[in-house]
Amino acid sequence: MKTDLSLFSGIGGLDLAAEAAGFVTVGQCEWADYPTKILEKHWPDVPRWRDIRTLTGESFYEKTGLRTVDVISGGFPCQPFSVAGKRGGEEDDRYLWPEMCRVIAEIRPAWVLGENVPGIVDLALDQVFLDLENLGYTTQAFVIPACGVDAPHRRDRVCIVAHALDRGGALRRDRELQDAGSNGAARADLRGRTPGTVERERRENESGPAGVADGLRTAVYEADPDADTDGLPGRRAESVLDPAERERERRGGAATTAF
Repeated sequence: MKTDLSLFSGIGGLDLAAEAAGFVTVGQCEWADYPTKILEKHWPDVPRWRDIRTLTGESFYEKTGLRTVDVISGGFPCQPFSVAGKRGGEEDDRYLWPEMCRVIAEIRPAWVLGENVPGIVDLALDQVFLDLENLGYTTQAFVIPACGVDAPHRRDRVCIVAHALDRGGALRRDRELQDAGSNGAARADLRGRTPGTVERERRENESGPAGVADGLRTAVYEADPDADTDGLPGRRAESVLDPAERERERRGGAATTAF
């Protein structure tokens, strides 16, 4: 059984996606009353927390009998980053990424899926990457527009995907990592680099000196002739992680649309 713990569940959008992919939702966390009523209707038997600050590794075990899950997913609050607000970032009392990070650290899922608005790129994406890598996860992010799944509007969203390097053996990329230790966790490669260092170097090589966050930042705020519905300059999500394609576009070459 593949399992998913849903944080900041809302009315269960990510839960439905997880279940469509074959996962079983084993826990949900939602603060607001109305979305909670929706969750209670459609997932009546799933254990639930109303405040993420009360969701701990021990309380999760007490309610579910599980110590860990395959995936923790969550669209943590976007108000600290959205252009519709004051963009207070870490100063906003709705900045709850540290709480999501704490839950990840206590439950240690194999995978993490986070979702937020494009405004997070300037204000907190670097910190999210750093926090996850310090916990032993390899990370990547993508900008996916709603129109990429046939919705009639743009509505870009940043999706953050992370995989634990020490779950089920090392996650290798180009055979750079080697297993070491009885649990098969990747500790270092032949040059003594830790998994986090290897991953950061890979991202820096792909996206410039500031890593993938810099690549995202460039693409998210790169103007095109039309403004999108968020009031930001129009963005080309299909070229977010492809610097070569962005260079071709700047030189007037044709770009291949991925969505």
